[in-house]
Amino acid sequence: MQRDNINAKNAPDPHGGYSQAVKLEDCKRLLLVSGQIPMTTDDKVPEGFEEQARLVWRNMDAQLKAAGMSKADLVRVTIYLADRQHATANREIRSEYLGAVAPALTVIITGLFDDKWLLEVEAVAAQ
Repeated sequence: MQRDNINAKNAPDPHGGYSQAVKLEDCKRLLLVSGQIPMTTDDKVPEGFEEQARLVWRNMDAQLKAAGMSKADLVRVTIYLADRQHATANREIRSEYLGAVAPALTVIITGLFDDKWLLEVEAVAAQ
């Protein structure tokens, strides 16, 4: 598969380790990952945002691994935050997790299904 991160010169530059668009050619596998929530396998939800965010990304890793993929295959990520106050910590932890991977990205401030959840993350991966 050929992957090109697109950042048009006549549009704003992305700030924060993502791409404005991701172009795929010769894609053979596509994985749509449902919203990963900050819950452990024994149904526990940590209280703090940082713990929840790291858990969500571990859960994302688990789904990717189960499909024979990794974070390097992420091409689109949508993050739902329960409160704008978590934006900076979200950016830092997301950058920590993604490293040099720069998927297309959207962050939405919204209400979540469970009041204990401070974020939820869904994704598209491709190979």
